[in-house]
Amino acid sequence: MHLFRQTQPARSELITPIRNETFNKNGTAKERKQGGNPRTVNGVFAFDGSLDGNRQVDPQIAVGGGFVLHGTNSGIILYDKKGNFVQGVSQKAFNDGIDPKMFFDVHNQVFAFDLWWYYDPAKTKPVNISVSETADPRGAWNTYPISITQAVDGGGNGYSRKWLGYSFPGGPERTIVMKMAELKSGKPATAWHFAGSLGHPVNTLDPIDDLYFVDLTDREIVITRVADAGDGTPKIASVTRKPHGFTHFGWPPQSPQKGTSQKTSSGDRNPKNLVIQNKHLWFSHVVDFEGRAAVQWHQFTLEGVKVQGGRIAHPANGYIQTTIAVNKNNDVLIGFQETGPELFISPRYATRKASDPKGTTRPVQSLGEGEGATDGVAWGDYSCTVLDGDNRTDLWTIQSRANPKGRGECVIAKITVK
Repeated sequence: MHLFRQTQPARSELITPIRNETFNKNGTAKERKQGGNPRTVNGVFAFDGSLDGNRQVDPQIAVGGGFVLHGTNSGIILYDKKGNFVQGVSQKAFNDGIDPKMFFDVHNQVFAFDLWWYYDPAKTKPVNISVSETADPRGAWNTYPISITQAVDGGGNGYSRKWLGYSFPGGPERTIVMKMAELKSGKPATAWHFAGSLGHPVNTLDPIDDLYFVDLTDREIVITRVADAGDGTPKIASVTRKPHGFTHFGWPPQSPQKGTSQKTSSGDRNPKNLVIQNKHLWFSHVVDFEGRAAVQWHQFTLEGVKVQGGRIAHPANGYIQTTIAVNKNNDVLIGFQETGPELFISPRYATRKASDPKGTTRPVQSLGEGEGATDGVAWGDYSCTVLDGDNRTDLWTIQSRANPKGRGECVIAKITVK
C-alpha cells in the first residue's frame, strides 16, 4: 500500500449532512426486524443478529449507551444489551450503501458507521458517514455523503478523541479525516482528503486527540500519526517504520468446508480493526500457516516495537475472518470462524487475561455450529469484535455461521474474561 509523503491534505470540502430526527425517521422508515432470542451458549450470553443473509453478510456491531448497534449488507438494527430487538431499518434510512463499519466513540459518547454506495447512476460512489447526536442511538442521526469518484469497497474507519478517519482503496486520494465535534453536532463538516493511503485508521480508546493509521508491508509495520496542525486542520505529524518480524505473513489460502469441494474465502492478511488501549496498538489478522488459514494477533507500542503476539492454528481446519478487542485491563477477545473438511463454517473465539503468560491465548471456544456448505468463494466478508463502551470491561463479538442452505447467519456474544 503506497504511503504518500506530503504532510498536508490534498484538498478539503464542506459536507452538509442529511438529518434523521430519529433512528427510524419517526417511524416512517421501513422496519427490518431480525434476531434476538437471548440465551446462554457454552456458558456465555449470546443472541441472534441478522438471520436472512447471503454469503456476504459483512456483520458488524458497536456497543454503548445501553445498546448494541448491528449492521450488515441488509440493514441496521438496534438491540438492548439483554438481546432484545428494539428497532431496525434498511440502509436506505441512511442514504443507502453496503459494507458497514461501525464503532461507539467512548470519548464523545456517540455511535458512527459508514456505508459505501456502489449502485450509483452518477458514478460518484459516495461514502455515507452517519453519526448519532447522543449515546442513545434511537435519537437523531446525521449522515454526511462524501462523493469519492474512484472508491471501491473494503474501506474502514477509526477514531480518536478529536478525529474520525476513513480509508478505502481506489483513486489517488484514499484517506479522509473529519472532526468528531462537527460530526456529532450535525453541522456542516469539513472532510480533508489526503493523497495516497495512510493505512487503516485505528480505534483509539485512550483519551488522546491524535489519530493513528497502520499499514503492514511484507517486512514493516508503518504507523502514521495525524494531529492538529495548529489551525484546526489535520496534518501528518509523524511516520514510524519498523520491522514487524512476522514469520508468517502470506495471504491466507481459501479454506475447505464439509460436504463439498467448494472452498471459501478466509479473510485478509491486513487487519480489519485495530485498537489503541493503554498506550499500545493491538490487532489480529489471518495468514497462511503451513498451507492453512490461521489467526495471528499482536501487541505493539505506538513506536512500532513488538511487545507480544501469538498464533491460533488447527492441524486440519482453517481459522478465518478475525477481529480483536481489548478492555481497560488489557484482557483480550479474538473472534473468528472455523471451517474444515469435516466442519461447516462455525463461530469461534479465544481469550487471554492480561496476567496470562505472554504470547498465549486460552483454548478456542464455540458459539455454535454451522449446518451447511456455502456455494461460492466469498464469505463474510468480515467479523467484528469490540469493547463495551459503557463499562469498558466486557467484550463483544459478532460472527457468522452457515445455515443449512449455506447462507450467513449472525450470532452476537458478550464475553467477560475471568
